[in-house]
Amino acid sequence: MRSLRRLAGVAPEDAAIPSPNIWNWPDVYERENRAQDVEGAIWAALRETVPWRGADVLDVGCGDGFHLPVFAAEAASVTGVEPHAGLVERARRRVGGRATVLQAGAAALPLPDASVDLVHARTAYFFGPGCEPGLAEAERVLRPGGAIAIVDLDATVPPYGDWMRADLPRYRPDRVEQFFERQGFSMRRIRTIWRFPDRDTLEAVLRIEFSRPVAERAIAQTTGLTLAVGYRLHVRRKETFRA
Repeated sequence: MRSLRRLAGVAPEDAAIPSPNIWNWPDVYERENRAQDVEGAIWAALRETVPWRGADVLDVGCGDGFHLPVFAAEAASVTGVEPHAGLVERARRRVGGRATVLQAGAAALPLPDASVDLVHARTAYFFGPGCEPGLAEAERVLRPGGAIAIVDLDATVPPYGDWMRADLPRYRPDRVEQFFERQGFSMRRIRTIWRFPDRDTLEAVLRIEFSRPVAERAIAQTTGLTLAVGYRLHVRRKETFRA
């Protein structure tokens, strides 16, 4: 649940609120990434809504760069921004020369004004009220006509959403949705399937995503190797200048 547990918004790394799952267990999180959205529903929605072929793409809170190669296969350029030094190094090793990875936070992006066409963030930083500095920075680096695309978890969709709300009782999905609506974003709900290769992987992933009591509940309630997980895609385009 990086979208709820991290604030990547201040430039110095030690000022960022840690994202315990990927920061502390990057190898388990890699296995989680491979299990997520096995049918590609999120990528399909992104391609339909904010196609990036030939575009300059910025991935905010890119972690260890898992999504960067997908963008790099079609984009003109790809930059990942991540506050955690260890993840920056992992991301650089992953992408080689196919993308640039910079250590920075969402509220102090090390890019010039109007330099990218798409700002993408997936379960990172942009969680609703409080992320206004990051939104302002995203708007600054966007070219007119460009888009911000934020993918976050939909806590209204069971069973994963039930476990999220049990672990974070103060989190209000409706308020997050209202926040993005007030900020001028459209919203699209996306249903996905997570599929794990074995029970060990499934249980390890649930244990880094939830507190111990909720993780044990989630493990007990999951009898197979798949989970239904909901996401929301929030999109806002930067207005094109008019003569």
